[in-house]
Amino acid sequence: MSTHLDLEEQEQLDQFKHFWNRWGSLITGLLTAVLVVYAAWNGWNYWQQRQAAQAAVLYDTFEKAVREKDDALMGRSLADLQDQFSRATVTQQAALLAARIYADKNQLPEVEKSLQWVITQDRDPGFVAIARLRLSALEIERKNLDKAAALVQGQQPPAGFQPLFEDRLGDIAVLQKKNDEAKTHFLAAWKGMEETNEYRRLIEIKLAALGVNPKESGS
Repeated sequence: MSTHLDLEEQEQLDQFKHFWNRWGSLITGLLTAVLVVYAAWNGWNYWQQRQAAQAAVLYDTFEKAVREKDDALMGRSLADLQDQFSRATVTQQAALLAARIYADKNQLPEVEKSLQWVITQDRDPGFVAIARLRLSALEIERKNLDKAAALVQGQQPPAGFQPLFEDRLGDIAVLQKKNDEAKTHFLAAWKGMEETNEYRRLIEIKLAALGVNPKESGS
């Protein structure tokens, strides 16, 4: 009985050796690849979490500077965020907030710099759309109407922003005395907004000034 078991075990061992000789290298390679991918994934997640935590700390410094109206610290912390954590969401938010603060102080070159940075990074479609609209308003203030139009023309912003782009193009067309174009843009903006949107009423006023009642325009 013992001999029979020994022979059976030896046969199984021989089969295993044959199997391993044929497939062992492939199995080892696959396991190694899986372990490498797993380690890389864990490392990436750890790096991402660490980056997010460090960016949040720096953003806290930025927010503190904003609250305390410390322009120098705000500028430094924003620059650090942009240099070290350009991909972070909080950095895009910081740049937009800084642009608004600079606008309140009439520091137009800094406004342009912050907004253009958001556009160039192109990280979040919503943030980019906001930056384009604000920079377009700045160019209107500078009377650079062609530049203002170029920032919102031919773009495909995320849902909800297209009517605002159309409205801005309508404003520019009015300033260029292109009333027919203005009507087209304002109507597109009006039709693209929900009926409950209060901003829609403002567009109705703009259309009324051009002699158009959107409710009678076949919408």
